[in-house]
Amino acid sequence: MESSYSYTDTNIDKVISKRDLNKMTWRSLFLQASFNYERMQGCGWLYGLIPGLKKIHKNKEDLSNSMSMHMEFFNTHPFLVTFIMGIVIAMEERKESPDTIRAIKVATMGPLGGIGDALFWMTLLPISAGIGASMAMQGNIAGPFVFLIMFNVVHFALRFGLMNYGYNTGVKATESLKTNTQSISRAASILGLTVVGGLIASFINLSTKIVIRTEGNEVILQELLDSQVMPKLLPLAYALLMYRLLKKDFSPVMLIFITVVIGVLGHLIGML
Repeated sequence: MESSYSYTDTNIDKVISKRDLNKMTWRSLFLQASFNYERMQGCGWLYGLIPGLKKIHKNKEDLSNSMSMHMEFFNTHPFLVTFIMGIVIAMEERKESPDTIRAIKVATMGPLGGIGDALFWMTLLPISAGIGASMAMQGNIAGPFVFLIMFNVVHFALRFGLMNYGYNTGVKATESLKTNTQSISRAASILGLTVVGGLIASFINLSTKIVIRTEGNEVILQELLDSQVMPKLLPLAYALLMYRLLKKDFSPVMLIFITVVIGVLGHLIGML
């Protein structure tokens, strides 16, 4: 297919209904079902748009060209994809230029990928998982359910809300996104890092049994660290070590193995 094409049927009708938007939102759950390294999420993206495209393009050639264009490379955060879908389907309905539609996709998928990571993986997931895990560790069977409900209430509310917001706002939404991307991402990152810091102090239980003896005096190293250096210093240091190893391409399985070895050996020699 050429980089651009013209519509055979240029009639513009408002055909997308609330039901169509909801149907595309449910389909967006399969965004990564056909993930591949050539088109990334392209197949799942087209699958989500098909109900709307079929209602908009009654001409088979127009539908074929539009579907081919939407099979191109696409990659964004799977939880925020409906925002782009709403904008794009509104542009398709108005028979906007295919090059403009393609440009909007490219302009929005990158920023939303970064915002989604900050909002969900660095903020929502640690908060909801931390609350659920804390309840489970106290013997409350509701812990896993609390985690799943908290996470998915926000998840699905955003999916459906952003689809309708993107569609109703249309192209104007991209201006707001570009203006606030940095502020939203920074605020979410700060909140997420704060939560992660609290989780490190709460859930990493690492202390030392080393006792320093000098001229008849005994100094318990752990008490010295907690009172005069920094409380929870060892858990923080160990979390940073694991992060460093992870950046050096150590697999999570290897990090678990290292943790077990350090724990066993530290206990046997009386250090931990």
